[in-house]
Amino acid sequence: YVSISTIYRCWIGSKTPTAHQAIKKRRSMASKTPVGFVGLGNMGNPMAKNLLQHGYPVIATDVFPESCKEVQELGAQIVDNPAEVADKADRIITMLPSSPNVIEVYTGPNGILKKVKKGSLLIDSSTIDPAVSKEMAAAAEKMGAVFMDAPVSGGVGAASSAKLTFMVGGAEEEFTAAKELLSCMGANVVYCGQVGTGQAAKICNNMLLAIGMIGTSETMNLGIRLGLDPKLLAKILNMSSGRCWSSDTYNPVPGVMEGVPSGNNYQGGFGTQLMAKDLGLAQNTATNTKTPVPLGSLAHQIYRMMCARGYANKDFSSVFQFLREEEGQQ
Repeated sequence: YVSISTIYRCWIGSKTPTAHQAIKKRRSMASKTPVGFVGLGNMGNPMAKNLLQHGYPVIATDVFPESCKEVQELGAQIVDNPAEVADKADRIITMLPSSPNVIEVYTGPNGILKKVKKGSLLIDSSTIDPAVSKEMAAAAEKMGAVFMDAPVSGGVGAASSAKLTFMVGGAEEEFTAAKELLSCMGANVVYCGQVGTGQAAKICNNMLLAIGMIGTSETMNLGIRLGLDPKLLAKILNMSSGRCWSSDTYNPVPGVMEGVPSGNNYQGGFGTQLMAKDLGLAQNTATNTKTPVPLGSLAHQIYRMMCARGYANKDFSSVFQFLREEEGQQ
């Protein structure tokens, strides 16, 4: 004879591992403290979404309220300004367009440092002047907080698929804590050194990216003028020594690749005005360090000219379209 209670206990016991796993998972998610996020643009939006998908409660804000709708629908709490984010979260990520925006968000009247808690970890993923990163780090230190620069590479596609590369500058003992969060949004999190070195690495990367995109666009245009099919030319380049990211992942010629801005009238992606800004940062640092960068300087001129010709809000790969326009091929 086996009692009903014995059967019941055996049944419960058989279910216990699964139940415990579920409870453990729920507790793990519940134990994750909120993460603040300031700047929900083309890059910040998918980055914040990835934090939510990893179970982190997100408290966010953006100067444009409409930018907050998508993450709000996924469960993020939206507040009015960066100071309110700092009041509710002691780990904050910022993703902003330029140095002046970063200065305002951190030190402005409604800035993060107005209500930052002691011991807070502040991670800036904007691409800005390394000197500004150092200024923000010093200001944060006075408030008892830690500031790290962690600019990204990979573009909107990598931000959406959580495959960004983060270049991190700051105190090495804080890197593990930063990496925990950044790994939710990226495939590579690389420690570069003290504050500002992340920005230095990003500026160097983007200068090469700009030069490479112009070179790819010139090459593709020349091939087309010589009667080559652009898809065939791209295929040949990508199996030859001329292969680069701009040719095999982000080709600038409409119709060659799907899922890239050139296939969508150069909408989305990384704006021309942002590339011009980053090249300006490269020029400033090159001047300060007396480093010759003739191709970087020429790339800066080209992207500035594009901004003046109506390409400011198009993806930076629209340099192909700009070159065609210059030769009267549009």
